[in-house]
Amino acid sequence: MTTSPIAHAVEHLERGDWQAAHVIVQNESGTLACWAHGIVHLLEGDLDNAQYWYRRAHRQLPVGATAHAELAALKASLS
Repeated sequence: MTTSPIAHAVEHLERGDWQAAHVIVQNESGTLACWAHGIVHLLEGDLDNAQYWYRRAHRQLPVGATAHAELAALKASLS
């Protein structure tokens, strides 16, 4: 079974490698990719950019949410 690019990006994020995940999500489109892109920027600490990508994903950037909680929610949405 082939792993989707977003699932591959999630694997990188789980390992703490947001740079590798960023390379993947930059080349993807769709709401899940935008959500993943927002999480990348949360981990990076760039909240303005995270907010932009959350808007593109048609999601609210949760107040007080951690990047790890968002990553878990994204991962759950993939299964």
